Amino acid sequence: MTIAPTLQKYMTDHGVACDLVPHRPTGSSLRAAEASHIPADSLLKGVVVRDKESYWLAVLPASRHVVLAELRTVLGRDVELATEQEIGQLFRDCDRGADPPVRACYGLDAIVDDSIDRQAEVYFEGGEHATLVQMSGAEFARLDRAARRGSFTGSC
Repeated sequence: MTIAPTLQKYMTDHGVACDLVPHRPTGSSLRAAEASHIPADSLLKGVVVRDKESYWLAVLPASRHVVLAELRTVLGRDVELATEQEIGQLFRDCDRGADPPVRACYGLDAIVDDSIDRQAEVYFEGGEHATLVQMSGAEFARLDRAARRGSFTGSC
């Protein structure tokens, strides 16, 4: 049971209260929710997008997907999905596809889907595919106060 060193340091430095939840290794956020017996609405994932100047981390529930047209409207920018290679460069200490949806420790801008604010408890992958980070929704909001908020998702 481990989480990425960058995330661990950030959470320790900021006094973030969390638990680690082991699960059988999975390859997607929906499968991680199933393996952990948690609602997919409570499992957060990050989708990296880019514009001409920077990268953004769009944070949303595993039960939803990014609607790029909506995200472009909310951000007021023309964004597109980042490539796997770009994501690997941003999240160097994470397994592919297990990027934590915590923008500050990786130096990204972020936008968090409004639906997350309704979650009393949230989970997310902490950098590898066999451990989830668990915390209260309030603690997650405190963790990322500077992130923008908006509605930019659709049902899977």
